[in-house]
Amino acid sequence: MSNTLIVYYSHSGNTRKMAKIIAEQLHADCLEIIPQKPYPQAYNAVVNQAKHEISQNYQPDIKDIQIDLNKYSTIFIGSPNWWSTIAPPILTFIMQNQNHLTNKEIVPFCTHGGGGFGHIPQDIKRLCKNATVLNGFANYGSSINLQEVKKWLSKLGI
Repeated sequence: MSNTLIVYYSHSGNTRKMAKIIAEQLHADCLEIIPQKPYPQAYNAVVNQAKHEISQNYQPDIKDIQIDLNKYSTIFIGSPNWWSTIAPPILTFIMQNQNHLTNKEIVPFCTHGGGGFGHIPQDIKRLCKNATVLNGFANYGSSINLQEVKKWLSKLGI
């Protein structure tokens, strides 16, 4: 049993790919956050919906999580960079599980199309006040440099 969990939401598949690579490197468990109502696949439609939801601090319903977060000491949280922050399904996960994130090491990661990390690390620190937030990793596009991921994980000491 691993004491590390990779939690992620992925719209296009890039964040899922990144999460799977991290999980494989760490022999960690993985949990995908799935919204009850899927986001549209059309680019402009999802951009408009995400922009609106983020501006409203909207927390969409997500499918039930069938995992005991208390057994993990380190939780990686991954999201696409949507308008410089986490996707709303990740906001829902964090808000629903704040008690379970207390005294954990939280490690943010994201995939992006050019916006880098935006303010994702700061937002996660603000939302996970009683956790230690470690240095994260932002990956551009769908190509993931395994050596860069390994170097990042090595620096974390996980």
